[in-house]
Amino acid sequence: MSRIGKSPVTIPSGVEVKVDGSVISVKGSKGTLTQDFDTEAVSITIEGSVITLSRASDAPDHRSKHGLYRALIQNMVVGVSEGYKKELEVIGVGYRATATGQSLELALGYSHPIIIELPKEIKVSADTQKGKAPVVTLESFDKQLLGQAAAKIRSLRKPEPYKGKGIRFMGEEIRRKAGKSAGKK
Repeated sequence: MSRIGKSPVTIPSGVEVKVDGSVISVKGSKGTLTQDFDTEAVSITIEGSVITLSRASDAPDHRSKHGLYRALIQNMVVGVSEGYKKELEVIGVGYRATATGQSLELALGYSHPIIIELPKEIKVSADTQKGKAPVVTLESFDKQLLGQAAAKIRSLRKPEPYKGKGIRFMGEEIRRKAGKSAGKK
């Protein structure tokens, strides 16, 4: 039995959950999220403020979807009630980040600035302090969309292992390598 799939999802106050056929929708103070699910593999029951999932059989496909849908529903419930936040550090000499509205402008050592238009579900802010690397903060109620946007921003200039320059998640450890001179002997 899936350890994740069999644990129930508690619904906090102020969050409304509806199951309509093969679509589950979660509405809260931050926004509304919907998710399709496989009705043949998993059945969802809502009793009071608890959501439980049960699978149809022990087939490998049904077992994998059991934990998957439970995790997706948990992420939706937490997202519409509390929200998610990701922070990225822009490390490098001359690297800058400025946010205006839904657009993020990055200077990453290329000959031109990079402007990214973010979806309206994501709030973006850039904090620049003297002597510290700029920090880009992304906030949203949709965990999947937030992760995808953060990964897209990080992919513009991934952290490199020699100097550590690039865009990294806050707290991310970069394995550093020795340069050419350390290898000679």
